Amino acid sequence: MPLLAIVYFSISGTTERLAHAMARGAAGMTEIALCQITGDDIVSGRFQNERLLEIIDRADAVAFGSPTYMGGPAAQFKAFADASSDRWSQQRWANKIAGGFTTGACASGDQLHTLTYFSILAAQHGMLWCGLDLPGGEDPSGRNRLGSQLGLATHFVDGALPQSDISTAAYLGQRLAKMAGRNG
Repeated sequence: MPLLAIVYFSISGTTERLAHAMARGAAGMTEIALCQITGDDIVSGRFQNERLLEIIDRADAVAFGSPTYMGGPAAQFKAFADASSDRWSQQRWANKIAGGFTTGACASGDQLHTLTYFSILAAQHGMLWCGLDLPGGEDPSGRNRLGSQLGLATHFVDGALPQSDISTAAYLGQRLAKMAGRNG
């Protein structure tokens, strides 16, 4: 069975909630490794968790997740990305399926830039990007509410994450699992 690694940083629990929804969507189709980046993984500004990197080495698909802060991924996620450079030089993650998810404070809170960052990170590693195939505003269930085809972009409505965004996360997890099965 293919392995989906969901690599994410979450400070308030929102990104973690999306990561768990992705895992539920992929359940039964792939093994799942929830790989949370924590503050303890950052030592003197550098990401240092070799075990997490080794999980990604073994994965068939990887989902990158971070809240959007000041127009990009959180510094903790960026530290993880910087630490992946040894893998990049060896192209150890080449041909893995990749996707991404993010949340921001506003509907137009520059989440697209974070998703673009994730897709460029994946491209540098030789990974194959998997976006959403749900036309924004067209899904009967309300999935892909903000209409981002590059990946899942969310924001709070009345202080809460809409159920349609949780459903979109589950759908993206399912889509990544299907793609990993084809790629394996």
